[in-house]
Amino acid sequence: MESLVVPVLILLAVVAGVALAVRVLGKRKATRDAVPVQPAATSAELARAAAAKLSENEHRRLYALIAQGQAMAAIKLYYEITGDGLRASRDAIGALAAHPQPYRSPETPAAPEEDDDDEPQRFPYRYRAIASKGDVTREVSSNMLNDEIYGRIRTLARNGDREAAATALTRHSDISMKQAREFIELLDD
Repeated sequence: MESLVVPVLILLAVVAGVALAVRVLGKRKATRDAVPVQPAATSAELARAAAAKLSENEHRRLYALIAQGQAMAAIKLYYEITGDGLRASRDAIGALAAHPQPYRSPETPAAPEEDDDDEPQRFPYRYRAIASKGDVTREVSSNMLNDEIYGRIRTLARNGDREAAATALTRHSDISMKQAREFIELLDD
């Protein structure tokens, strides 16, 4: 009889441990399911909202860190400035990097963007465009480029109008026509 006491006690301890684990997991699932799910904002909307929380100096410092590839420092700075959580700060920096936003002072409303490319607009941040093929990599960094303009340049290049793409790239950056042609040649077909 005494030889069965130890195995029975071990069996009871295991059953109690499993029951406790099931109870804890059930409470976690109930808590998670009780939190209402909010629809996620698009990345561009998130970038606009994040940029609106920044002063001109903070905006400049943040985009300088993003342009230098220092994402962790940018997240930390945004976290310190806004007081948003770390996850919200990470998402905001990702959105700001993907959709660069010009600084807008709180008293001036957002002006509609013009489609005219005759006079390049200067942005308060530097945009980096990188093209590579094989071992060859070229980078263009300019405060006259953004996602939209670079997208138009890539579209021109992919549609076979490489000269127009190179011309647009020189107009929106400080590189020569030769450098622009080399950059355009590296864009994937």
